[in-house]
Amino acid sequence: MKSIWMLAAAEPTAEQTEVITAQPQGQTETAVTEQKDSGIPAEGPEKPQPNPWVQMLPFFIILIVMYLLLFRGPRRKQQEHQKMVSSLKKNDRVRTIGGIYGTVVDVRPDEIILKVDESTNTKIRVIPSAIATVISDEKK
Repeated sequence: MKSIWMLAAAEPTAEQTEVITAQPQGQTETAVTEQKDSGIPAEGPEKPQPNPWVQMLPFFIILIVMYLLLFRGPRRKQQEHQKMVSSLKKNDRVRTIGGIYGTVVDVRPDEIILKVDESTNTKIRVIPSAIATVISDEKK
């Protein structure tokens, strides 16, 4: 089987085009190059490339928006929840994340004791992160 080797050039100049030909393997002739007039009109001056910082601007904007949506919002909500839990005091009405309504009896750093039934004096202990909302007197 005969092998043919071809070489490719990058872009030709505006004035000339090079054609490179090769002989099949096994022959002693070397590659011959021919130059022809391409007939392609010369291009005008090249357009200036835009500043790379301007091209990266949309990427930076997307990163800023992602930071605001993914990290800043939840952190702010967590801080508000922490402030709400730290301001709890005795006789506050609360609702837990499980939907249990109760009245705060005691607040400790690691737990909150809620009274959930007045008639039987039933109390439960929950962690501070289990408090969903504080029910104000206006909502009753």
